[in-house]
Amino acid sequence: MKYATIRAHEGAHTVRLMCQVLSVSPSGYYAWRDRSPSSRALKQAQLDARVREAYEAEKGRAGSPRVARRVRGQGHHAGRHQVAQSMRRQRLRAKAARKYKATTHSNHSLPVAPNLLQQNFHTDRPNRAWVSDITYIATDEGWLYLAVVLDLYSRHVIGWSMSERMTATLVCNALSMAIFARHRPHDVIVHSDRGSQYCSQDYQRMLSEHGLRCSMSKKGDCYDNAAMESWNHSLKVEAIHGERFASREQAKAHVFEYIEVYYNRQRLHSTLGYLSPLEFELRHVA
Repeated sequence: MKYATIRAHEGAHTVRLMCQVLSVSPSGYYAWRDRSPSSRALKQAQLDARVREAYEAEKGRAGSPRVARRVRGQGHHAGRHQVAQSMRRQRLRAKAARKYKATTHSNHSLPVAPNLLQQNFHTDRPNRAWVSDITYIATDEGWLYLAVVLDLYSRHVIGWSMSERMTATLVCNALSMAIFARHRPHDVIVHSDRGSQYCSQDYQRMLSEHGLRCSMSKKGDCYDNAAMESWNHSLKVEAIHGERFASREQAKAHVFEYIEVYYNRQRLHSTLGYLSPLEFELRHVA
């Protein structure tokens, strides 16, 4: 496999350098190469190298469908099953999921809003409906809480905020970022759960001042905010699982990279025709 990798990249790097990195001898590689491997073996080695490159570009976050799209996007012919076989050969697996506990608490006496979304998570243009939630990240210094606002049209993360405390200020800051990022739209449905942060006077006042319509899930019904739950799942699986953060600042930098560098601009989204949220908006919004 090491020799095949060197052969696949021989035009891009020197053989001696690649042998040094992969801990093999140049003489051993040349002896292997001179045995003239079959055309099929060469094609397989080239595919494996491209698949590994796409997998590493995704930082192990993607399974075979997205890796296949990434490889084809680079101008190479590769079917999903071919990519899946290549990933199995190389023991490349997308990061696995874990179960996480809920964060917000709905046991309070504050007023709640009706469910205006009714599990309809598709819109025909931006700023028709946003969804929001709070999730958490463990660090050696304690919990770091993350509030996110997502536009259902493109699944674009348009607002987010992080804090060591799960307060109304956390969700207000995320909403404020979304409002200004979207140039202060009016009459947008902003959906969340019934957590005390979303029912707070500060949050409700901000919605009212900007002409936004509050919507809330039924108590304890995760399906009422399924699009946001799906995003939380992707964050945990693709960016948090398997990581250890020595400090909240380290976790903040990691989350920033995931949202602004990877997710919004690079992550291929199946519901968007395998475009990133930003690319989807650039193509479809006049």
